Amino acid sequence: MKIAKVLLVLAALCTLFMTTARADEIADWNRNLFEAARLNVPPTSALAVTRNAALVQSAVFDAVNGIERRFTPVHVEPAAPDGASKRAAAVQAAYAMLIRLYPSQTGALTTKRTNSLALIGDSQTSIDLGIAWGQTVADAIWAWRLTDGITPVPPSFLGGPNVGQWRPTPPGFSPGAGVQFSYMTPWVIASPSQFRPAGPPALTSALYAAEYNETKTMGSLNSVSRTDDQTLLSRFWNASTASAYWNQIANSLADKRHFSFSKRARLLALLNLAVADAGIGCFEAKYTYVFWRPVTAIPLGDTDGNPDTIEDLSFTTLLTTPNHPEYPSGHSCLSGAAGEMLALIFGKNAKLTVSSDAPEMAGVVRSYHGFSEILEEIKDARVFAGIHFRSACNAGQQLGSGVADYVRANALQRVNAADNAEDEEN
Repeated sequence: MKIAKVLLVLAALCTLFMTTARADEIADWNRNLFEAARLNVPPTSALAVTRNAALVQSAVFDAVNGIERRFTPVHVEPAAPDGASKRAAAVQAAYAMLIRLYPSQTGALTTKRTNSLALIGDSQTSIDLGIAWGQTVADAIWAWRLTDGITPVPPSFLGGPNVGQWRPTPPGFSPGAGVQFSYMTPWVIASPSQFRPAGPPALTSALYAAEYNETKTMGSLNSVSRTDDQTLLSRFWNASTASAYWNQIANSLADKRHFSFSKRARLLALLNLAVADAGIGCFEAKYTYVFWRPVTAIPLGDTDGNPDTIEDLSFTTLLTTPNHPEYPSGHSCLSGAAGEMLALIFGKNAKLTVSSDAPEMAGVVRSYHGFSEILEEIKDARVFAGIHFRSACNAGQQLGSGVADYVRANALQRVNAADNAEDEEN
């Protein structure tokens, strides 16, 4: 009898371990999202992936929340049928969104869906109900955001030849990218211009001269002042998208804190909503100020009216300059939003270890003691790459931080303030 009881206890513990160790569908499909973005031909741009990630994680959150009914939704009111599997709903919501975004990868994504559903321990009836609900949510969010301004593609933006004005940059001399993001309907913030920064420093100012000379010295291809580690960090933070890095960080911290399935769904929704709105606010500012890039400004230093900006006709940047205006920095906008959101949830001094999904950065791991440290390094990375002046990075981070604070205070709020069964604070 005692042996039987021991065996029952061991069986229960084994089941508990297997359940705890089981892959989290929220994290799995978040990784599937960024793998699809990276494998796309061409790879999804850092700006476009902000919208894609918000689409997927909003659908996942609303699918799960539609069953649990604990928070205000992103878009779809909670109306799941009784008994629906929240795990199946999350899988289907992510899958349904991803095959719309990446139809050429439907075969691989379908295999992943099959494998995910096979591991869910709910009844087949519950799984079927969850699949139907997840599809309903994905369909509704997709239809909603089709009218957000992503189409039609606007006319080519070529800037202008005036002093301080952006124009296409080498080597591709491509028109300005992401113009539609400057007027896109935000996800949470009130308007694209809500957090618009004050603008770049005057060309004749001492601040502009100091930043001009910093980028000229530290950001040139053959800089003798930039250290090997500064070159590495510049390449590291440019090798993948800001969203991919910050979602990896969020999932890693969620693993360490043993986040539940539902808690992770809300975490990734808040993170990606903030990042998406930071991208919109950032590009609204970029196409408001239309400020020139260092690769343009430094060879034309004798035209800006500032005696302390000596031209360098041979100036070449460490990394290729993105094809859109300089101020504010897009990476700093997105990272400022992500860093602030995660600091609000995990605390400012969370220890961070970051790797990259970019093959050329395989084996590179960078470690930090808090979010401020990582955000400062990202600002340095853009200056040392030669593609930004420092004011653009400072302003971008401030914009992103403001967006994240607003999203945290206004989105995905508890329906019942007394519901403390799963407090999100740590």
